[in-house]
Amino acid sequence: MLKVALRGIRAHLLQFSLAVLSVVLGIAFISGTFSLRTMLSATFTDIIDTSLVGDAYLRGTTEVPGQDTGPGTPAAYNSIPLDLADEISELPEVRRAIPDVTGPIVLVGADGTAVASGTAPSMAFGFDSDVSTDLGISIVDGAAPLNADQVALETGALEASGLAVGDSTNAIIGGELRDVSVVGEVHFDAAVAGAILTFLDSETANDAFAADGNVQSVTVFASTGFDSDEVTDALNTYLASADATGNVVAVTGADHRADAIEGVTEMLGFIEVFLLIFAAISLFVGGFIIANTFSMSVRQRQSEFALLRAIGAGSSQVFASVIAQALAIGLLGAGIGVGAGVGLVAALRALLGRIGMEMSGSIPLTTQTVVTSLIIGAVVTVVASLLPARRAALTAPVAAMRESVVEVEKPLKLRAAIGGAIGVTGCALVTAAIVDGTSGSGGLLGAGAVAVVIAMLILAPIALRPVLAILTRPLNWIIKPGGKMAGLNLLRNSRRSAATASALMIGMALVGGATVIAASTSESVSGMVEDELNADLVINSATGAIPSEAVAQFQDSEAVDVADPFQIGTVNIAGAETPIAGFPMRGADSTWLFDAVEGDPATLSGNEVSAHTSRATENDWQLGDELELVGAGGTSTVRVGAIVDTQGMSGAGLFLPPDLFNEVIPGAQETTHLLFLRAADGVSVDQLQKVATEIAAPFMVISVLTGAEFSDAQAEMVNQVLTLLYGLLGLAIFIAIMGVANTLVLSLLDRTREIGLLRAVGMGRAQLMGIVTLEALLTAVFGAVIGLGVGVGLAAAMPSVFADSGLAELVIPLPALGALLLIAVIGGLIAALWPAIRASRLPVLESIYAQ
Repeated sequence: MLKVALRGIRAHLLQFSLAVLSVVLGIAFISGTFSLRTMLSATFTDIIDTSLVGDAYLRGTTEVPGQDTGPGTPAAYNSIPLDLADEISELPEVRRAIPDVTGPIVLVGADGTAVASGTAPSMAFGFDSDVSTDLGISIVDGAAPLNADQVALETGALEASGLAVGDSTNAIIGGELRDVSVVGEVHFDAAVAGAILTFLDSETANDAFAADGNVQSVTVFASTGFDSDEVTDALNTYLASADATGNVVAVTGADHRADAIEGVTEMLGFIEVFLLIFAAISLFVGGFIIANTFSMSVRQRQSEFALLRAIGAGSSQVFASVIAQALAIGLLGAGIGVGAGVGLVAALRALLGRIGMEMSGSIPLTTQTVVTSLIIGAVVTVVASLLPARRAALTAPVAAMRESVVEVEKPLKLRAAIGGAIGVTGCALVTAAIVDGTSGSGGLLGAGAVAVVIAMLILAPIALRPVLAILTRPLNWIIKPGGKMAGLNLLRNSRRSAATASALMIGMALVGGATVIAASTSESVSGMVEDELNADLVINSATGAIPSEAVAQFQDSEAVDVADPFQIGTVNIAGAETPIAGFPMRGADSTWLFDAVEGDPATLSGNEVSAHTSRATENDWQLGDELELVGAGGTSTVRVGAIVDTQGMSGAGLFLPPDLFNEVIPGAQETTHLLFLRAADGVSVDQLQKVATEIAAPFMVISVLTGAEFSDAQAEMVNQVLTLLYGLLGLAIFIAIMGVANTLVLSLLDRTREIGLLRAVGMGRAQLMGIVTLEALLTAVFGAVIGLGVGVGLAAAMPSVFADSGLAELVIPLPALGALLLIAVIGGLIAALWPAIRASRLPVLESIYAQ
């Protein structure tokens, strides 16, 4: 039966080719995701192995969340004394101890703009000629930096900046704008993956990034005759006997590198899951195409199956032959998909290389990736073919061997009952979430949405007739008799037509829902800014951090009455990572308005803080509660003095006065994310904007925004995410449109004699092509209308549920939804192109006598 199954595929190659293609696309996404993750992991592992070369490391004992310690570094711990490097250098087991002094930098390139390479960081390091060889750093041109006015650039950074040795430029170092000269080119043995690396003299680096006398870690090299474990044991023995160093521990280089790799693995795991979700959507959509393909193939090959039964094949053997065909198609599509996935990753690597982010030298294709892809491809196709295979096995041989077979659709009563029950349940869950009206009911909304989508797929054949009646009404007047015939052809097998449209329903429901959410979020942001922003201007930074020198200049300007910094960070509270913000609360005169739910945030002093109402509810914080905050500056105890509500800053759990915030997250780790300005008496907003622009100009990365511009900037972030979602969901929509073409081809094969008769009684090729095109168009529009309706309906419930998280407004963007509907129409026309041409070219007599 295996030979029979394989020959069946070869004999009906056209029928199965598009099913293979749908598997190829879905598996390409999956295998590409696995390969991309492996390549990224290999790249970052290479960075870690070549940059963290010490035999041992000193680091803190308490892990601190949310700290940016640069590329290729493990999770951050509490800082440790810089002087420890000199102390442990006296140990006989230690050959050299090098404090790791590093921090962010903004380098201005030859074109006068900040140097950037994609999302790779821009970091500065201290350069010491005595230890550079140990760290794999060497000067290949020029000289090492000797003072605060000199820098050396890594080769890749030099190329990206357009600068040359001897050029002068500007840099923001430790929050201070400086004039610097490029005095050397540095070769770094470690892979940098596009990071912009700048080297300073040791004294300048210490002043900028270790002004408080603390560093993140110390790299230790063992003396001759001592291995990594021995020097680590010696260091821990010394630390145990030293005073005031109980928050420091020594670990082997291998353990330190393993921690760094673990952090990278966690980060890449999130990316992998995100991409695999869209791969699963694509495969799910492709499953409809595969099921449709096998259903129609079984319908058209009933005589073939009957003949097999007549010569002795049992129903189980017929069933097995169809499953074998599905397995072969799944394995073939998956095999090609693996190759296509490698091609996608190769193209992505080349693209990243062009923008300076060099990835691993080879495209990884592991055995696990290949086997997983093959298994997924096989499982998807086999599952999609189960019902068609069962139908083939249960077909009565005598009935199937008749000259013509009239397939009578079974009643849809059971389907209507099941779909209706699921739909009612889903709507009830969504309603319950809306009535609750808090983000805590998001789980109910999600479960209800899933149930509604399932009901949509089940009830699609029932909805087909009334929807087509509306869609074909104008066609019946405009295109006679083609409009009516196209609608009747689709209704002839409503299950098949609905299954074809269902693939498009899913894609359109997701895209339509995302569009409504994006528009609602943009409007919510605009409303939030209008209601809560009480400043004349907002200062923003492209790097996410406004240099401290710029903050000082704004605060000292005579044109500025108030310059309130908004700082962000993360701490541990009771073992849980919690975002915090530093912001001066001024009551009704605040540059950002808060609603005081309990207490008065403007009267707080000392270690008193304000808690956001959502976090307070979530963690059961009450007025007067004392909380322990574990941050980069150690452990601090604060008291909840007020509970406030705000939509615009709802991401923060606690709001600390700036001085207290800087104690919890000190030095280079503090981040001034935004600066809110209010004009001094007698200074207009236009005058303030002019002064602010003059202050911001030398810092390159700073923007001066009005309230409307600030609102637009926040909305643009939403649009960027939406663009990414559209790109990923576009694959599912493409597969769905391809399914329309596939179904049309198979349907026309099934109606070959009918087409011949229509041509014989006078129907022209253009008329026939028009009918086929209308079938595709009606299918696409039906799927798009139902999908958009469900997606928009579910998305419309989200503002009611997530209003406390900032999604307060509901907007239905009709122009955008109309554009999506137009895309479906265009997709339907494209899908019909080849089937229509093929149908019009069928020989009339051969079609009439086709079996």
